[in-house]
Amino acid sequence: MSRNTDELKAVSRKDITYREWIWKEMKKNKVAYVMVAPYMILFTIFTVLPVVLSAFISFTDFNMIDIAGTEFEFFNNYINLFFADDIFLIACKNTLIFAAVVGPVSYLMSFLVAWFINELSPRVRAIVTLIFYAPSISGQVYLIWGTFFSADAYGWANAALIEIGMITEPIAWFKDTKYIMPLCIIVALWTSLGTSFLSFIAGLQGVDRSWYEAGAVDGIRNRWQELWYITLPSMKPQLMFGAIMAITGAFGFGGVVDALCGFPSTDYAAHTIMHHLNDYAGQRYEMGYASAIAVILFAIMIGANMVVKKVLSKVGT
Repeated sequence: MSRNTDELKAVSRKDITYREWIWKEMKKNKVAYVMVAPYMILFTIFTVLPVVLSAFISFTDFNMIDIAGTEFEFFNNYINLFFADDIFLIACKNTLIFAAVVGPVSYLMSFLVAWFINELSPRVRAIVTLIFYAPSISGQVYLIWGTFFSADAYGWANAALIEIGMITEPIAWFKDTKYIMPLCIIVALWTSLGTSFLSFIAGLQGVDRSWYEAGAVDGIRNRWQELWYITLPSMKPQLMFGAIMAITGAFGFGGVVDALCGFPSTDYAAHTIMHHLNDYAGQRYEMGYASAIAVILFAIMIGANMVVKKVLSKVGT
């Protein structure tokens, strides 16, 4: 009995010591806490609280038009989504197809282009970086693609195909269900060289050149071994950031479809979870149902992020 009491007292003294140490460290770094406080407050108000509130509202039938009649639905919104909402199932399929193609391909393409540009001279590198980055920030990209695949005979694609005799009538590219998804994927890839692309260039620029010399001494004989054992492990933070940006872009690509195909797309051929969310939140004002959609999308993105993090942890091993 006395032995157990002594152990509890020892644990208690240890806990108090640890708490005191934490408090001492906080006081010592109080300036840093003050500096980071504005960001943490804004992050909590505009990111954490909306996520928590959305999860809570997803269990209700909250409607912006009839707020007073709000009642708890518990899991009814989620049950209806998966067992009574056929359009949501189509949206899930389209979203997963788009994300499975655009996410990995845009990520790999961004890294390969950044790796190529990193080998250029500084002056040429700056020019080429601007050329590749411009489509992601240009507001005219959709106008260019819309003109190229215009549904009339004056569209560049239709005009060229008619000229060489492959077709006799113009194709309504963004209204034909056979072409909508492939074309949207191509446009999304075209505009995917964005922030992650720049982070990769920064990561490549930050690798210590002396490590390559040390690697040559340790037995590294070619550029691929340098890439796997030195370059990639040295830029894991940039790789993770790029992966998060690629996941976010792949699952939230609704703007591409809206600009090219209108809303909704023909036969919901490119209807995504984001479109379904915007439909119920922005047009029907059924915020409870929309919140359930948002929670599911959030869970999918978190799951994808965890998978990517696990894969990147194996880089260089």
